[in-house]
Amino acid sequence: MQPDHRPENVRIVECSPVRVGVLEHKGDPIRIGDSIRRFIEWRKQHRLHPRVSATFNVFWNDPEQTPPEEIRVDLCAEIKEPVAPNEHSVVEKVIPGGRCAVLRHVGTDDTLGATIIYLYREWLPASGEELRDYPVYVQRVSMFPDVPEHEAATDVFLPLK
Repeated sequence: MQPDHRPENVRIVECSPVRVGVLEHKGDPIRIGDSIRRFIEWRKQHRLHPRVSATFNVFWNDPEQTPPEEIRVDLCAEIKEPVAPNEHSVVEKVIPGGRCAVLRHVGTDDTLGATIIYLYREWLPASGEELRDYPVYVQRVSMFPDVPEHEAATDVFLPLK
């Protein structure tokens, strides 16, 4: 089932910067499960459960235009303490603050791409807004196993000037 997107569902918000611990997934998206498992293990070791530490993903390139071996996705958890060197290769970064268009996606990641494409191809040209120099990112509001996959909620952030 494809998401039903409408311009009136897009909000413009001012976001604060967010310090995050990041596991940088590089390569074929088919292997992202391995990266997710390593990242979850790091989160568990540092008691950063999604209920107490917001979960984000930063999508550095367009999978429709990028060879699979060059795909980059940051798996992120909000942090309060510095990230120490670790066996999982998690590093510290900041998701910058600023204006963003935000659209809630409900459902599995199978249709998340359709939500992102809607923002870029339909909403953005009609909005009169301009992109900022930072990629699209998402915040996992609710996710499996806390909710069934088809009820997962993900906010998609499109950074704007």
